[in-house]
Amino acid sequence: MSAPRMSACPDFASAAVAAPHRLAAETGRTLLAMGANAIEAMVGMAATMAVVGPQANGLGGEGVWLIREPGGRVRALEACGVAGAGATIRRYVEHGHERAIPDRGPFAALLAPAAVDGWRCALELSAALGGKLPLADLLADAIRHAREGYAVSPGEARARPHAFDALKDAPGFARAFLVEGALAPEGFLRKAEPLAATLERLAHAGLRDFHRGDVGREIALDLARIDAPVARADIEKTEARWRAPLSVRLSGATIFNAPPPTQGLASLVILGLFERLDGARPESFEWTHGLVEATKRAFHLRAQACVDPWHAPDDLARWLEPDAVAREASAISMTQAAPFAFMREPDASVWMGAVDAKGLAVSCLQSNGGDYGSGCVLPATGVLMSNRGCAFSLDADSPRALAPGLRPFLTLNPPLAAFEDGRVAVFGCTGGNGQPQGQAQILARLRLGADPLQASAAPRFLLDRAAHEDREPDRKTGEATLRMEDGFDPSLVARLKRAGHAIEEQAAPLADSFGHAGLLLRYRSGRVQGAHDPRADGDALGL
Repeated sequence: MSAPRMSACPDFASAAVAAPHRLAAETGRTLLAMGANAIEAMVGMAATMAVVGPQANGLGGEGVWLIREPGGRVRALEACGVAGAGATIRRYVEHGHERAIPDRGPFAALLAPAAVDGWRCALELSAALGGKLPLADLLADAIRHAREGYAVSPGEARARPHAFDALKDAPGFARAFLVEGALAPEGFLRKAEPLAATLERLAHAGLRDFHRGDVGREIALDLARIDAPVARADIEKTEARWRAPLSVRLSGATIFNAPPPTQGLASLVILGLFERLDGARPESFEWTHGLVEATKRAFHLRAQACVDPWHAPDDLARWLEPDAVAREASAISMTQAAPFAFMREPDASVWMGAVDAKGLAVSCLQSNGGDYGSGCVLPATGVLMSNRGCAFSLDADSPRALAPGLRPFLTLNPPLAAFEDGRVAVFGCTGGNGQPQGQAQILARLRLGADPLQASAAPRFLLDRAAHEDREPDRKTGEATLRMEDGFDPSLVARLKRAGHAIEEQAAPLADSFGHAGLLLRYRSGRVQGAHDPRADGDALGL
C-alpha cells in the first residue's frame, strides 16, 4: 500500500472538534475556547456547516447524534422528519410517478425538516450537563457567513449532482446556487441573506420557532406555493427523539450506533461479523474480502430491519448477540465472493465530532439527502429542502412503503467507541452505502495501532453499484462492484478478482467518492488526538 503523504496527527491537551469544512471546525474551536461543552460546540458547527456546505446538509434536512456523557451513558438522538400528510402513494401515481419518487423538485421535498429540532433537544441535555452559552453565540458564525458571504469550497465545486437538469429547474435553486447557468466555481463569494435572517430569528426567538413560530409558518407557506406534500401541521408536530442506542461488544471495546430507521444496526453487524473472520492484517486478502462479505450479510438484514420503527422487527438487539453473529459469520465463504445487488442510496452528508475537557463526546451526521437535496430553496427563509424521502418506496408491500407520518430509511449512523483502556473515539464516514464500510475500515485500522490521521487517510474500498450506474438515476438497483481507491497492492486486487469480486479501480488517491471521514480519540488522561479526512475541506482543531 502506498499511503498519501501526511503530516503528524493533530494532538490536543484537553478538547477538540473535527468537521469537513475548516470554517465549521473554527466555529467549534472558538466555542470551546469560550467555555462551550461538546454539545454546544457541535450545535455551532452544525449551524455553520448548514451555511457553508449546502451541497451536503442544511436546515431543511436531518441529523442523527450519538452522545456519551462523562459518566459513560450513551444516548442516540434522531432528528428525522416524517412524510407529510400529502405524501401518499396514490398522489404520486396520479401525478405520473408510478415507479419511484422523483429525486428533485417539490415532490422530492416530502419530509418535514427536523435537523434544527435536533439542535434544540441536544441543547436541553447540554443545559442539564452545565452548558451555559447563549444560543446567539452558538449561531453567530453561521449568521455572519450567510450575511457577509463565504467562498465556495473546493469540495462543493467538485460536486457533480445527478439529475442536474431537474435540479436546475427546482424552485429557487438557480437563484441560490447557479452562476450563469452553472454551479458556482471554487472561491465564488456566495451570500445567503434569507438564511442569515432565519438564523438570526432563531437566535433571538429560540429554536422552536423553526417549527411552531414565524419561521415554521413561512416554511409552510412556501411549501404550499410549490405544491409540496408537507403542510403546516406536519411542521408543527415535528420533534427530534431520544432513542436507546444499539451496541456490539468487540475484543477490548464496545461500539455504539443509532437504531432504525438509521443503518446503525447494519454497521454494528459488519463489525461483529468481521471480528469472527480471519482478517487481522490490514490490506491482506482476508482483511479486505472479509469486510466486503460481512457487508453483504449485514445489508441483507438492513433491507428488512432498517426502516421506520413501526415496521422494523422486534428485539433488534438479538442480531448483535454472540450466537446470532457467529451463525451469520459461519455462512461467509473466505475464498469466494457471494453475489449481491445494490439499491441506489444517494447520500450527501457531513460527519462532525466534538470532545470536551470533561469527557463529553459527540458524534453527529447531518444531511440533505442527495447533493443539494430536493433543490427547492424556500424564498422567505432560504431553507433548502431535503430529498431524504426518496428512500421511500411506491410499492405498497415494501418495508419502505411511503405513507404520511412515517420516517424513511436513513443512511446516517454516527458511531462511537468506548475502549476498555479508557479511550473513547467518536468517528464517522459519509457516503450512503459507504458509511458503514468506511467506518469499519477506519475502526479496524485504529484498533491495530493507526492514529486518527492514518486511519482516516488510508486508501479505502467501497462495495456499491458500478460507477456508470450512478449516472442512470432511473435505475434503482445494480450488481455490486468493489471500487478500490488508488494505493492498494496490485497483487491484492488480482487475488480479489480471482475470488469473484467485480473490481473497479479508482485512478486517483483521496477521491470524494469514498466518503469523507473523521475521528477524535480521547485518552484516559484527557489528551485528544484528532483528524479530518484530507479528501474533504475540513480539519481537526482544539485546545
